Amino acid sequence: MDWLTKMNAAIEYIESHLTSDIDFKIVAKKAGTSSYNFQRMFSFISDVSLAEYIRRRRLTQAALDLRNSKIKIIDLAIKYGYDSATSFARAFKSLHGITPTEAKQEGVRLKAYPKISFQISIRGDKVMNYRIETKEAFDVFGIEAICSLKGEEGFINPGQLWQQSHQNGEYERLVDNSGNLPSFISEDLCKIHGVENYRQTKDNTFPYMLCAFQSNDSQTGGYHIAHIPAQTYAIFPSEPFKWDEDFSNVLSTLQKRFYTEWLPTADYDRIEGANFEIYGGTGEYGYIELWYPVVKKIV
Repeated sequence: MDWLTKMNAAIEYIESHLTSDIDFKIVAKKAGTSSYNFQRMFSFISDVSLAEYIRRRRLTQAALDLRNSKIKIIDLAIKYGYDSATSFARAFKSLHGITPTEAKQEGVRLKAYPKISFQISIRGDKVMNYRIETKEAFDVFGIEAICSLKGEEGFINPGQLWQQSHQNGEYERLVDNSGNLPSFISEDLCKIHGVENYRQTKDNTFPYMLCAFQSNDSQTGGYHIAHIPAQTYAIFPSEPFKWDEDFSNVLSTLQKRFYTEWLPTADYDRIEGANFEIYGGTGEYGYIELWYPVVKKIV
């Protein structure tokens, strides 16, 4: 299958460059998608960022080199892209629990992270509801953060942005300023949603916004505004759930099922563009819709 071939080609490129620079843009090109899409897809499928996977694979191989050769630790550090023996030893111990020097001893316990291989598991035990909809252009506005695809320090993630906005009152202020929902949005939806990848940012980052749909009576002053062009979406609704108990699990499961179950066998390709987390429901129970921009595959 073409999807599997491309994804595994991307992994083979990574494996062949563990001791050299790995260009994430080339990795994504091998997979037939953008760097953003590949890194987000990878993290949802594997539950670890692409950068962390590469770090684990390099340190796994470094441990094998220590056991099977007489290579010096400083040479090993340079081989796997570390600036010094100290930084390498720190990373090595964080993964394996022992220092590189200790790893040379007989009988020590080390950790191994095998190479990932993408496969399709044929399942029919749980239905996955979806619909395809084309929406006209619209604008959203809200509270923005720039997030790291590599999980780097100094960045917050979408979950932390939601938490901060609730704690500092910005969420409630955005609700007050959101105005009425536009006519193309269902009336049972919440006022505030999530959107990401709606504009270009620096390499290995993506924008995320707590957003409201802009309408005639919205108060947008002081907020980031994003124009969303007309687009076809694959939309995946969740089953109702309790907000305070199941939210994170429902969201991550729905994201993973899109990438691992629907996308590999669909007649559509996930393309570059804004994707949404749309929230609806009542005070106790809610539901999520994930909107992914797609195009029909060319046969």
